[in-house]
Amino acid sequence: MDYAIWTVVILMMLAGLVGSVVPMLPGTTLIFVGALLQKWLLGGTISWTAVIWIGVLWLFSVAADMVCTLIGTRLFGGGKWGMAGASGGALAGMFISLPALLLGTIFGAVLAEKFGAKRPDGDAFKAGLGAALGFLAGTIVRLAIALVMVAIYAVAVWPAAAVAPAP
Repeated sequence: MDYAIWTVVILMMLAGLVGSVVPMLPGTTLIFVGALLQKWLLGGTISWTAVIWIGVLWLFSVAADMVCTLIGTRLFGGGKWGMAGASGGALAGMFISLPALLLGTIFGAVLAEKFGAKRPDGDAFKAGLGAALGFLAGTIVRLAIALVMVAIYAVAVWPAAAVAPAP
């Protein structure tokens, strides 16, 4: 039974790494849930300290996801309309593919700035470009956080994995 739990948790960690850059997979959430699952089912193999650090990083990843897109939109001249449009476009695009997610972010910001805020085409496009750059920055930050989360997990469970009983 222990091997099945280890396998499920490691697969969750790997899926979490992939999900940190691929839409429709809750990347860092899978990593955090995997660490919690291991703590609950194989309590002595990972400490609560490691699980809490992984949880704190998960919170940072969720915040970074939103903040990067919003800041990118804002830095390129977008306002509250552009930020709302970028979020809505990203939400709509994430159910299709990574390119649709990126395009949804851009088009959402552009359309919201153009029709909601009544901004000229050039300004609306700049806000959309900022939203896309912010989204890409958020993806890079999310991947970096996911890698750190998995590293913390690996360091925390290494002693327990090294002395696992033979089959």
